[in-house]
Amino acid sequence: MVNEQHLPLRSDRAIPLYRGAARRWSLRIPVWLNLTLALIALLIGWQALVTVRNYPPFILPAPTLVFQRLATELAGETLPRHIAVTMSAALSGFGIALAISLSLGYALAQVRAFDRALTPLLAASQAVPIVAVAPLIVLWVGVGLESRVLVATLVTFFPILSATIVAFRSVPRELIDMARISGANRWHLLRSVELPLALPGIFGGVKAGLALATTGAVVGEFVGGRDGLGALINIARGLFDTPLMFVALTVLAGITLILFLIALLLERLLITWEA
Repeated sequence: MVNEQHLPLRSDRAIPLYRGAARRWSLRIPVWLNLTLALIALLIGWQALVTVRNYPPFILPAPTLVFQRLATELAGETLPRHIAVTMSAALSGFGIALAISLSLGYALAQVRAFDRALTPLLAASQAVPIVAVAPLIVLWVGVGLESRVLVATLVTFFPILSATIVAFRSVPRELIDMARISGANRWHLLRSVELPLALPGIFGGVKAGLALATTGAVVGEFVGGRDGLGALINIARGLFDTPLMFVALTVLAGITLILFLIALLLERLLITWEA
């Protein structure tokens, strides 16, 4: 009976020690190594599924076939042109959404009455699927680059806005009061106290927004567009060219991954004080 009573205590003490050791070990592994291992595992699983189930290429092409087709398409002019169109729409929409979200998010975090009046409306607008709104945007704006940029902006806007509001509200009130007592005006308070402490939360929204920006651009190209990776997927679907569809999807995933890694690098460069 004595040993049975002591077993839970030993187990409770061992769990935090195990978690702490696992966390220290995970911190020693570089991000690029984790990412490389995950990609290798994904490719191995993909190839194994195709081999075991013996899927034909028009159902599920093997990764070797997809990368061969990718190399062929990159050597031409069509795929780079589609990539450039999607990238320009996604980055333009992200830039517009970032500028509006940062300024509006700071205002909503500071003025509670403004927040109570506007935030419910913004949250309710997210209940409308962008796929349902995109045809109207194309009808109003046209089938050019402007409609895709607008769709990417709408998709990216709310996640960055929400993260900005939460980030600025999480700044300790004591630090703000101390800065005001020391004579800091609104600009110095924002530049030296609020913005540096809010950056970790803002970058969370930025990383999510970058991923959604490419999604918004592709949705705009799905609905109305002759160029871009979304249009290329539509073309490949009409031709029953499944390997080409996987090429476009692979490029989209690669673009999103590169943008995420760039945002992660900027976060580490700008937020050097965070443990």
